[in-house]
Amino acid sequence: MLQIFSAINSKWQWVILSALGGLTSLGCENPARQERKLMPSRNYHYVEHSTEGLAKQENVYVPVYSDIYHQSGEQRFLLTATLSIRNTSVRDSMYVDQVDYYNSEGVMQRAYLSQTIVIGPLSSVEFVVENTEAEGGAGANFIVHWASDHPRMKPIIQSVMIGTTSQQGISFVVDGRVMETDTTNTQPPVQ
Repeated sequence: MLQIFSAINSKWQWVILSALGGLTSLGCENPARQERKLMPSRNYHYVEHSTEGLAKQENVYVPVYSDIYHQSGEQRFLLTATLSIRNTSVRDSMYVDQVDYYNSEGVMQRAYLSQTIVIGPLSSVEFVVENTEAEGGAGANFIVHWASDHPRMKPIIQSVMIGTTSQQGISFVVDGRVMETDTTNTQPPVQ
């Protein structure tokens, strides 16, 4: 085998080695790389901070369409969905301690966070549902729990869906909807 390979000119050796390298890496993805795909911002700032007792807390329902039906209604058009959480404050931080992904039947598929993250002023973070994920369906959703020391905080939480196949592409944005708000602790933060 080595004799046959050495008889091939160097240009083709490179092509063959590149192809073999690509084939051997299929299905053997590094877990850290997989996490980066699902959490592409990579600028998460994990903190040991409880959201309990903060001035404002909300649970937000964000619709996600990991696929949509087309043509006869029996074919699915797969989409990549990005959850975007944007802190609109110019001076205050917010905390996010829950980003959970549910399928069309309301069964949790994935918890994206195991620890609270802080989102600084005018910062944003993203979480991705890849287009190869087939469990969510057209009725999938995220539940996001966030909190802040400041009762006037109003983040923007949206999902962005995009998909392409052949020469057809589709993209759209959906806003999250507040399910529950808790502002029982309206004491101003200690400076």
